[in-house]
Amino acid sequence: MSVPTLTLNDGIKIPQLGLGVWKMEDAETPRIIRNALDAGYRHIDTAAAYGNEAGVGRGVADSDVAREDIFVTSKLWNDRQGYDETKRAFDETLDKLGFDYLDLYLIHWPMPARDKYVETWRAMIELRDAGRIRAIGVSNFLPDHLERLIEETGEAPAINQIELHPRFQQADQRAAHEKLGITTECWSPLGQGEALANPILTEIAARHGVSAAQVTLRWQIQLGLVTIPKSANHERMRENIDVFDFELSEHEMAQIKQIDTAAGRIGPNPATADF
Repeated sequence: MSVPTLTLNDGIKIPQLGLGVWKMEDAETPRIIRNALDAGYRHIDTAAAYGNEAGVGRGVADSDVAREDIFVTSKLWNDRQGYDETKRAFDETLDKLGFDYLDLYLIHWPMPARDKYVETWRAMIELRDAGRIRAIGVSNFLPDHLERLIEETGEAPAINQIELHPRFQQADQRAAHEKLGITTECWSPLGQGEALANPILTEIAARHGVSAAQVTLRWQIQLGLVTIPKSANHERMRENIDVFDFELSEHEMAQIKQIDTAAGRIGPNPATADF
């Protein structure tokens, strides 16, 4: 099964659907990665804070898929922001993964109260320009954070990974990304399972003979987003990637839009988060 790609603003192509590995134990991660690659995944999303970069690297190394055919993302944790510290943290990430380069590196949270994300971004630009990272981006950044990065460095992130699921659709944030030429990527794309019981989604799913999770992921694909559902279960993994042989109608897309609610956020607010 071939997953379509999107082209980022720097010309790098990213598979539109990948596997998130948040909360996966490092010792179990190599097996999970091998299963995902066997199922057709070519995009893996990890982070320093997940504690499983080494497991991801082992899974990639032990697979039959060439390294250059696998798109791997990792993220800089909050306590490592700052110009020099970012470069040290990236060295540690690359060492744990066992890679010569990383496909995508993100600032995990803006932490505006600490005011280090611009100097962090400058370090990441240098790492990319040195050929150690193919693409650089951010996660959980609000429009004012993005605009400041661009204004002070002249460089827009290739991607912003944000919480996005049917109950929290982030239309204004997506519009800001489009205006700035930044690709939107969804974390918690299934709303930590909340989507699976929504009657609108289950009705659409029954109509197509698929699951509510597949409807949700297909909705994100048709919006032109990158999505990274998490599952350690092999069958669920295969189900999540099997979303390219059906299409939602305009009416169904409009139905899903109705699920959005201001109270839908699950994670921290990036404007005030500091951890």
